[in-house]
Amino acid sequence: MKKQILWLVSILLVLSFALTGCGQTEEVSGFQIPAPVDGKYNVAFVYVGPHDDGGWSQSHDVGRMYVEENVEDVHTVYIENVPEGADAEQVVRSLARKGFDVIFTTSFGFMDATEVVAEEFPDIDFIHISGYKANGANFGNLMGAMEDIKYLAGMLAGSRAKTDGNPKLGYIATFPIPEELRLGNAFALGVAKTCPECTIDVRFINTWHDPILEQEGAESLFAAGAQVVMTGADTPAPALAAPEGKWGITYDYYGNCTLDACLTSMYWNWGPEYARIIEASREGTWTGGWEYFDADSGALGLFGFMEGEELQPGVADLPAEDLQMVRDTLALMLAGEFDRFDVFTGPIVDNKGNTVLEAGVSLEQLDLDGFAEFGSECTTCMYWWNENITAELPDLSE
Repeated sequence: MKKQILWLVSILLVLSFALTGCGQTEEVSGFQIPAPVDGKYNVAFVYVGPHDDGGWSQSHDVGRMYVEENVEDVHTVYIENVPEGADAEQVVRSLARKGFDVIFTTSFGFMDATEVVAEEFPDIDFIHISGYKANGANFGNLMGAMEDIKYLAGMLAGSRAKTDGNPKLGYIATFPIPEELRLGNAFALGVAKTCPECTIDVRFINTWHDPILEQEGAESLFAAGAQVVMTGADTPAPALAAPEGKWGITYDYYGNCTLDACLTSMYWNWGPEYARIIEASREGTWTGGWEYFDADSGALGLFGFMEGEELQPGVADLPAEDLQMVRDTLALMLAGEFDRFDVFTGPIVDNKGNTVLEAGVSLEQLDLDGFAEFGSECTTCMYWWNENITAELPDLSE
């Protein structure tokens, strides 16, 4: 009888492991890891925040749903609220073991975890969003030039502040990484086009998604005198926190600029890019390199200025010449005649009085992506604030 019980237990364990590997979910580090679907090309997305955060992760989830609706024979899943670090590595490895064909990891802090797992599973394609690593084979990096759109948003913010007679603006930054300085500097360069006398303060909140911290950061900047606050984080906190007569600019998701206090949103349209990569992966033609798209890809938007959208109340009454500058520059971007390197073309001076770029000289891609302090081979790099930013540079040693 004892042998029969042991035999039965063994059979049940084998069946359990078999079911876990083909068709059943399993739990890893508190996350339910779904299974791929037979006969489909299976694609997984890993999100740092909730799929409905009204910002970064929701923009990716809209892109995932675009893939479901527009690419044949594809099955997609997502895992949300995954912390950056060890948990991310376990989640990505579990998805790979399950047999997903393509795995997108959609936060800067997922980069190293994705790199490690990609080396272990050379037959699976891994695409990391917003980092700077790739292996030239099955691990690639994808990012877009949101600096284009933040440059345009800066023009609007400067125009609004000038019109309101208050030359102070604010920026909620997330982490002290090249992306956040790049986007803040692009915004500042746009502000200078419409309001040369305007200045910009910065608050680092060291999180991608925390509604409380984002709200507190926005309130702090408004309390310090900012007329317009722009964010690099996920929630529409600047618009929610804006006192009467002041304004916020939201980020990432086209659907988060719903309040009258919101001037615009700088948003992503990931779907076509995801569909392109997935189809290439299935055809065996995708190679993991460095892909960086500009506004002419159709994957970037400035709310109120894209086809079918209406201007927000705080934008509609701005000076006609400022609105025309935004429209003309956007038109050049969409036509591929003005890109991220045009945004970062000199003369540019930092807030210490140093010349970053001489007239007519542009940054290169390594400069946009890197800090020399982080080991980048960049020449000019991105560890500087534009001259109209009053904040100190973040301490990279922390």
